[in-house]
Amino acid sequence: MKVTRATRTTTQPPAHAAKPVAGTASFSKFMRVLDTIALGGDTAWTVNELSVKLGYPRPTIYRIVEALVAEQLIVQKRNGPSFGLGPRLVSLASRALESSDIRQLCKEHLFDLKERTQETVHLAVPDRSEMTYIDKLESPKAVRMNSRLGSRVTMYSSSVGKAYLAKLEPAARDALIATLDFKAFTDATLRTPQALRKELQQIQRQGYAEDREENEKDIFCFGCAITDKQGRPVACVSLSIPAFRMSANRTDSYIKPLVDTCAAISKTLALLDYSG
Repeated sequence: MKVTRATRTTTQPPAHAAKPVAGTASFSKFMRVLDTIALGGDTAWTVNELSVKLGYPRPTIYRIVEALVAEQLIVQKRNGPSFGLGPRLVSLASRALESSDIRQLCKEHLFDLKERTQETVHLAVPDRSEMTYIDKLESPKAVRMNSRLGSRVTMYSSSVGKAYLAKLEPAARDALIATLDFKAFTDATLRTPQALRKELQQIQRQGYAEDREENEKDIFCFGCAITDKQGRPVACVSLSIPAFRMSANRTDSYIKPLVDTCAAISKTLALLDYSG
């Protein structure tokens, strides 16, 4: 790649002027291509599809794709001229998750929660207008969840997302809700900002959130926020239970263990002065 050096001049820029960072435009294009492929999940993108989606010329996409393939950040699929995430990117993501401070701080608490409830436990953090799973402890029971590390869920259809929103300051919450694109995943999915805000009021009163088969049919989830010393949400924990084996006593079986776990983690973060 040719790097163009800035021409030296005798005129000095104003002291307050921000200096442009060389290569940011090209880097941004690379990241948009990589992000599009990553967000596609199991979707395999072709060069033509990426060009249409992102609005970049095909030759530009070709150059970016070639560079990403060379670095093993993406790979070409065997069944055609399309691309998916590569082994190097998966490895980097895995190491990033393993080294996450919040993940390490929560580890023992999450294990205890899984042992106590015998259900799948997720740890999620906010990622722009979604939540990303950074840890998952699988239920020892036969039926398990389809989720995986690094997968994302929406703020409005997941218990972790709703628990996070409920703990935000009103201005931050309203700004985030304004960015959401409401799509129905099941018949139970919330479809409007008004319906979401109404439910958030209930979550604030009761101290936990519910996903009543809103994100995935036949899967019920309870979510609760973890807060820092200032009471700001930094992560959320959820319990995911197949609807058919839901306990009749939800409070003792799921809600109290979950809320107690998040309170204990939040207390630890406050003592450590953790701020995300």
